Amino acid sequence: MREKSQLSIDSASQEILNNIPEVETIWQRYEKMLPQCGFGLNGLCCRNCVMGPCRIDPFGEGPDKGICGATAGIISMRNLMRMVAAGSAAHSDHGRHIAHTLLMTGEEKAGDYQIKGKEKLHALAKEYGIDTENTSDNQLAIEVAKAAYSDFSRQEGEMSFIKRAPEKRQELWRKLGIVPRGIDREIVELMNRTLMGVDNDELSLVKQGFRTALSNGWGGSMIATELSDVLFDAPKPVRAKVNLGVLRQENVNIVVHGHEPTLSDIMVVAASDPELIKYAKSKGADGICLGGICCTANEILMRHGVPIVGNFMQQELAITTGIVDVMLVDVQCVIPALGSLCKCYHTKMISTSPIAKFPYAEHMEFDEKNALDIARKIVRTAIDNYSNRIKEKYNTSSETMDCVAGFTAENIFTILGGKYRASYRPLNDAIISGRLRGAVGIVGCNNPKQMHDYGHITLAKELIKNNVLVVSTGCSAIASAKAGLLKPEAVELCGKGLREVCEAVGIPPVLHSGACVDISRILITLCNSLLEGGLGNDFSDLPVAGAAPEWMSEKAV
Repeated sequence: MREKSQLSIDSASQEILNNIPEVETIWQRYEKMLPQCGFGLNGLCCRNCVMGPCRIDPFGEGPDKGICGATAGIISMRNLMRMVAAGSAAHSDHGRHIAHTLLMTGEEKAGDYQIKGKEKLHALAKEYGIDTENTSDNQLAIEVAKAAYSDFSRQEGEMSFIKRAPEKRQELWRKLGIVPRGIDREIVELMNRTLMGVDNDELSLVKQGFRTALSNGWGGSMIATELSDVLFDAPKPVRAKVNLGVLRQENVNIVVHGHEPTLSDIMVVAASDPELIKYAKSKGADGICLGGICCTANEILMRHGVPIVGNFMQQELAITTGIVDVMLVDVQCVIPALGSLCKCYHTKMISTSPIAKFPYAEHMEFDEKNALDIARKIVRTAIDNYSNRIKEKYNTSSETMDCVAGFTAENIFTILGGKYRASYRPLNDAIISGRLRGAVGIVGCNNPKQMHDYGHITLAKELIKNNVLVVSTGCSAIASAKAGLLKPEAVELCGKGLREVCEAVGIPPVLHSGACVDISRILITLCNSLLEGGLGNDFSDLPVAGAAPEWMSEKAV
């Protein structure tokens, strides 16, 4: 068993871990699993049919083929491609849910939601070829939502947002035969190909894998981000606090955890309700604190400045503080052990999604038609639970960190070029002149196999020291926030060229661009940089790279 000091580089997490009672967390469960199966780690086990499971010996001392005759290459590629399919399905289903909410809002069946990003709505309508003249915003919302739906179900042709990519890249994709048709079409075909007895050629499999991944990056993820900006408005740079210290003993604490902003955004409204705040004070609390874990945290951080409690590996640590009154979850990255841990404390775990239920969790199914009523009910449940706290189990941290979050492909125009000369030119010129060596996107999760946050922070610090701008999403962005890299003051860690650029426009060296699904913002930023000119005609001409140093989810593939 590793020493507790070796589990996380985050000092707030270390503080909680050092005083944690004898309860089981993700780290203990990982240690119990050691040694992990070497065949599985190498992708060399297969249970895609019931003749198996089969395994290939990587050292050549055992079987070199499965029962069906599949080689190591076929088995490992099928396994990887199934991860691509599952990850694309997760991010894309997120986009489908956002499209559904937008449709209901346009039809006036989701009265608690408004179209806040009207400029984005009109821009998307024009891009989809929808007539915006003499058309109400509600009708445009309906038409845009239906156009997004069509990208899920399309059987032939090309998905809408593919045309956003550089022309040279589009030509290459068409030459390779990997331009996606429809999101659901590509995911289903990839699952079919990985069935025993279907596609047994590694190159053929990986080509369909690329096609499916593109359907996510330029389809499902992009739809989720764009339509979220229509519903909840585009993020703007905002100052906020992050880490476990945002939870306060004197407040009713509600933690929202998951990935879909439809509920979390309305929770911001409910938690700010003067009547509910008054009710919380009647129970002895000073007020209501809403905080986030994982990507739903990023969504409400960059739109409302709501503080972040932590990233993936901190979800159990939040419970062990003893002061979380409700852990509210929707989908993705919510570990099934969370409910049993809540039973060791007073915390109520509440699940909300019809597609994600958990052991020991109370289920309050979310419904867009009654969103605010449900949110108020959840807040009231947390307030009523406040008096059930067990003070002997308090294990809190006071540590927080300031951060600036909410950089998008759109607002970076004005940040770089000014209000009246919005442009990517300063960024391109900085690269052309050599002051910036390029940019790297650091994204993805945490994984107990590695020291918590170590990969994200070590890589980010090394890059900015060498004049590389970092753009970050998801749990990686939260890691950088906790380490102070999302503050403008972090320029002290930068090389001379990057420091000059950051100080000139007033940005931190690591830019928070949103949730994990918002990797599409990075794609659009690259497109805008190419359109500005001077750096080439394709992504491959740009000095850029991507990394997910602590990935654990299939979404990261």
